[in-house]
Amino acid sequence: MRVAPLLTTVALAAVVLTACSSAPAPTPSGSAPSSTGSDATAAPATGALRVERVAEGLDKPWDVTWVRGRMLVTQREGTLSTITDGRVTPVRADLASVYARGEGGLMGMAAYPDDSGRFVTCQTHQEGGRPVDVRVVAWQLSADGASATRTKDPLVGGLPINPSGRHSGCRPTFGPDGALWIGTGDTARATIPQDRTALGGKVLRVDPETGGPAAGNPFASSGSAAERLVSGYGHRNVQAVAFQPGTGTGWSVEHGPDVDDEVNVVIPGRNYGWDPARGGETPGGYDEGVPMTDLRRYPDAVPAAWSSGDPTIATSGGAFVSGPAWGDLDGALAVTAQKGEKLLFMRPGTGADAQRIVSVSTPPELDGEFGRLRGARVGPDGALYLTTDNGNDDVVLRVTRG
Repeated sequence: MRVAPLLTTVALAAVVLTACSSAPAPTPSGSAPSSTGSDATAAPATGALRVERVAEGLDKPWDVTWVRGRMLVTQREGTLSTITDGRVTPVRADLASVYARGEGGLMGMAAYPDDSGRFVTCQTHQEGGRPVDVRVVAWQLSADGASATRTKDPLVGGLPINPSGRHSGCRPTFGPDGALWIGTGDTARATIPQDRTALGGKVLRVDPETGGPAAGNPFASSGSAAERLVSGYGHRNVQAVAFQPGTGTGWSVEHGPDVDDEVNVVIPGRNYGWDPARGGETPGGYDEGVPMTDLRRYPDAVPAAWSSGDPTIATSGGAFVSGPAWGDLDGALAVTAQKGEKLLFMRPGTGADAQRIVSVSTPPELDGEFGRLRGARVGPDGALYLTTDNGNDDVVLRVTRG
């Protein structure tokens, strides 16, 4: 793994973004016909990317956000810090209840758009050393940025948890509608994705003030408090939700099993077709041989906008880059990959193709150069910020067009 010195740029030579092979990848039986990592065409690009390391020495940084102009970063083991001029400074916060195990710990976060100093975190929660749930906690950052205080714990609670930490999800994002959208994992339990009264394996849409259902949710009349929070279901392990500039369309990024990581269009009330219980035939098991989007069992399921095919690359974060500074990448969805150790720029289509990814490209500056990439967020400056997930001197990267 090659890295650049702190606050320096890397790979600023002229670049041609590389596309995947034009040969279509095999699609698992019963899964959705969609744009795959091998049949999407190359996105044209001009100019190089500028990549800077804005912080180093981190341990599995999961997410970044900005609160009153301060950059915050979560580290999965249960540390919240600010980043200023390359300095990483711990924030005093009561995080003793974080259950850091496997894929769980202190995970995603998002700042309230009113710039009030409030933000939320996704975290696995323990009591007396016993895992209890995955929850969203609301916080207030002090004026000097030195400490954070819980204001509502939980804002949203009761998300299922696996003692191993497997498939913990959980990344919150404020949508253009003012709602808090939360992608969750199914905790590797077979019946949870298709059970709308369970909060795992879902995209949730929440009122950020109360933690209750946001107005207009598709199952608002349900007798189940959990189901009233659900926007979409039948997911495996949603890692990010991002909103497309100009259209406001939501797109989710998700881990697949051995095949078919997915990017999906967020459509309220719809099933996305993951069912490792096989309709109840194997409720005690977790059959990962089923299609990621099982259109045979669920013909009305939403086909993936893009899937990786075989092999998976562990797509793990997503954010739209926009503005003239991005050139022909303006409006592209930037998707990080852990196992694939790269960044992908995905272009949504228009018109009849508005719910498909029609082109995919990978910049060589972010293809294996920094190891596993996890988080992707756009900062107030319009730059793309990425986190690495190597567990050994991890970094936060700032990406702009050179």
